[in-house]
Amino acid sequence: MNHTHLGRSGLKVSRLCLGTMNFGPRTQEADAHRILDEAREAGINFIDTANAYGGEERRGWTEEIIGRWFAKGGGRREDTVLASKVYGTMAPTPNYSGLSALNIRRALDASLHRLRTDHLDLYQFHHVDRGTPWDEIWQAVDVAVQQGKIIYSGSSNFAGWHISAAQEAAARRPVTGLVSEQSLYNLFERSIEREVIPAAQHYGVGILPWSPLHGGLLGGVLAKNHDGVRSVEGRAAQALEKSRDAIAAFETFAADRGETPAEIALAWLLHQPAVTAPIVGPRTSEQLTAALKALDVTLDAVALARLDEIFPGPKTAPEDYAW
Repeated sequence: MNHTHLGRSGLKVSRLCLGTMNFGPRTQEADAHRILDEAREAGINFIDTANAYGGEERRGWTEEIIGRWFAKGGGRREDTVLASKVYGTMAPTPNYSGLSALNIRRALDASLHRLRTDHLDLYQFHHVDRGTPWDEIWQAVDVAVQQGKIIYSGSSNFAGWHISAAQEAAARRPVTGLVSEQSLYNLFERSIEREVIPAAQHYGVGILPWSPLHGGLLGGVLAKNHDGVRSVEGRAAQALEKSRDAIAAFETFAADRGETPAEIALAWLLHQPAVTAPIVGPRTSEQLTAALKALDVTLDAVALARLDEIFPGPKTAPEDYAW
């Protein structure tokens, strides 16, 4: 397993990040613990979760599952770069959502309790909070850092100008600011190349792509449908009907190379200079094993150019829409 720095920080993380959103609602605890152990054995030291994971009726469930895995000992917590998130609604009363100083303090302590740890290596803002000023957010983070409860901060689902606003506010204090940004990013959905990635590169923020297979769309969907396996749902199912020719070309490209579409999709992200680590969210051990194979895939300039032809991305702003 190769490791790299998380953004401009000195923290070293594995080139794949283990996403845990399926733990609880889709993956039973025993299976989740097995996946966590297998990921650790493979060299993945980066685990991502969120306080809201677990489903509408049981938010926090996923963190609890991870906490019980840490409680098994054997260096599990010590060897892990642990990331969680704050923003989502955790109770039907005011001040249990968003990024207010009160909610950051309350949500952080609750996450630490569920995760059975005394600190988070990376605490991420799950969404921009347009109602809370950055001075308040950074003040709350600064207090948590001084208390030893947070080491690094990151964002998720931010626009380019949100990253800029956060970093400029952090520089005025001064505090470290963001070191990472989680964004929807894959071969099919490349919108962040317009402004988010340039902003992230300018400020030394590492990109952590979520949904690297776009809900299964880049995982061999046509072949699976042909075999009678239902493999996509939601937005991916709608996109399939609009982009069937491109997806067919992509699957042919992978087959001609003797690799799976999923391996190519993950490998493409690993070849993007702004990307620190794609977030893979396996429901089973087999899916984790398949994701690990992408680490051995090399795409040369010709292959990358062909993928750009199949799934063209935008130019950076303003060239994407102006001279």
